[in-house]
Amino acid sequence: MITELAVERVEFTCGSCWHSWSVDHDVQRYRDALDAEWEVFYRDNTAVPSPYTPQGAPPCEHCGRRWVGRLVARRPVPLPGDTEVPRSRVPAEGGHRRERHTAPMLHAAGHPQPPSGARAAQPPTKPSHRST
Repeated sequence: MITELAVERVEFTCGSCWHSWSVDHDVQRYRDALDAEWEVFYRDNTAVPSPYTPQGAPPCEHCGRRWVGRLVARRPVPLPGDTEVPRSRVPAEGGHRRERHTAPMLHAAGHPQPPSGARAAQPPTKPSHRST
């Protein structure tokens, strides 16, 4: 049973040449029949190993080395079944929003990249109050 769906933006910084890039992954979290919890990662609709492991880290496009990613942003996707949310019935004849079948793929790396060396936002510091 699927227990959570999300989109996670994972940042990679090569420890060899310091090139930095990010990739969005779709993540499904589910519980199996033995009550064990699992995660499955998808990139561009293809199942891939976890980007948080050496096996799932993509190679640096500059030097080819692999570095484990780190989570920089996340967006949960609501699970189906909430009857209180606005919804639209899809007509049985299948002509509803036909363009969705031919729309271009929204690629996992098709978003603006964070600046090199960018880090997750830190909480703002309190301004110092000096008496004059």
